[in-house]
Amino acid sequence: MRGGAGGDGVRRRLGGNERPMNGTGERPLTRWWRSLPWPIRRRSGRFHVTEPGVAQREVGAWRKPARVFLTIFLMVNLAGTLLLMLPVSTTDGRGLDFVPALFTSTTSLAVCGLSVISVGHDLSVFGQVVLMVLMQVGGMGIMTLAAILGTAVIHRFGLRMQLNVQAETRSLWVGEVSGLVRRVAIIFLVVQTCVFLMIAPRMWLAYDMDPLQAAYSALFHAVSSFNNAGLSLYDDSMTRFSGDAFILLPIALAVILGGIGFPVIIELWRSMRRRERWSLHTKLTVTTSAVLIVAGVVLVTLMEWSNPSTLGGLHWWARLTDGFFHGVVPRSGGLNAVPTGEMRDSTLLLTIMLMFVGGGSAGTAGGIKVATLAVLFLVVLSEVRAHDNVHAFGRSLPSTVIRQSLSLVFLSASVVAFGTLLILRTTAFDFMQVLFEVVSAVGVVGLSTGITPDLPPWIQVLLAAFMVAGRIGPITFVTALAFRDRNRHYTFPQARPIIG
Repeated sequence: MRGGAGGDGVRRRLGGNERPMNGTGERPLTRWWRSLPWPIRRRSGRFHVTEPGVAQREVGAWRKPARVFLTIFLMVNLAGTLLLMLPVSTTDGRGLDFVPALFTSTTSLAVCGLSVISVGHDLSVFGQVVLMVLMQVGGMGIMTLAAILGTAVIHRFGLRMQLNVQAETRSLWVGEVSGLVRRVAIIFLVVQTCVFLMIAPRMWLAYDMDPLQAAYSALFHAVSSFNNAGLSLYDDSMTRFSGDAFILLPIALAVILGGIGFPVIIELWRSMRRRERWSLHTKLTVTTSAVLIVAGVVLVTLMEWSNPSTLGGLHWWARLTDGFFHGVVPRSGGLNAVPTGEMRDSTLLLTIMLMFVGGGSAGTAGGIKVATLAVLFLVVLSEVRAHDNVHAFGRSLPSTVIRQSLSLVFLSASVVAFGTLLILRTTAFDFMQVLFEVVSAVGVVGLSTGITPDLPPWIQVLLAAFMVAGRIGPITFVTALAFRDRNRHYTFPQARPIIG
């Protein structure tokens, strides 16, 4: 070992190579690590450097958790497609063809709800159970579910799993991932059990179902509603329960809770127990959600009050019940208690707007998310007031949040415009029907005017791709498909174009 002035040199074992570090001209001990290649693993108190090829593959795979999520999503979707193609999955014993199986698996895993088959008649109990499993996996999140299973098996989280769950659940820091995942599992179990217990007796006693049939129907719709999946065992969705507050209100409440976002639910629960102050995200989500729910319920009820094909033929209390239900479900619920295709164009346009916005982040809802809408509103408000910064509830919003919000809205609107133009050019359906189906797919809502089964197979595959992009998120979807990061270490001189 080479000596140095004042003592022996220090050695560290790096991948089997001895490297001297002392005060005789080599790098000092306190700075030697800065020149090491990435990634470095620390095992048993020693540092090891992976081989260059392995390191590059790990960088490509794990520096973008969104790419990992997209890959696993597609793998699970393929598995669901193959299961639905099995003879045991259908009532006729033939299995679904590839395109209907792919579409049905995607709409379940993406918790969308658009359908090209009759879930109650075409699928066997086995096929319907496959859909329920896919809805749970899609609603809870693939990485979140994997983390729960990993906790049960090895009783701990690896850093890579925490990073992937953090990216999917939009956790604010890695340290909260373990607790968040456990609470998500508890929320799923508690809410779905409560909905099941509230609607199962009503289905049994009021709709001439035997106890087993009522329990199975209640379980399926409890899973579908909380996951905002929009799938139903009945071809007419929930229209047979029109006006029944004992069934529609619990389902609407499950849609709201599932769509508001798990971090918000957890924070609201904590604040009730400890009287903690809400975070900015919770304030924006709760405030915007409340405004959209009230506005949606009031406007849908008023616009459809005299429509004989929807609310016009019902008693006043049934109109209020169905109006409330349809003011809530467009924000990603997907179930309907009155025929959506019979609604007036004004109501369809309002529904399209609500579907485009969606629900809260890190929940089961889709859309651009209510926090994004709130940020855009605050940006406009700040510009109108000539403020230099964007403020909300005593806090300033960073420019990165504003850029992400603008990018998300632009990408989502671009996908909707592209899909609408393409389908209008290649089919005979009218504009409102096509726009409604495309926004429902991109926003992973599931409401339909009834044209989805009649679309050509290649357009159904296109809608399935829109569902995947909508579930993962347009920005995350594009990021997952990016080949590499390109960080620019310089800036150009500023210039101002003419706006407006």
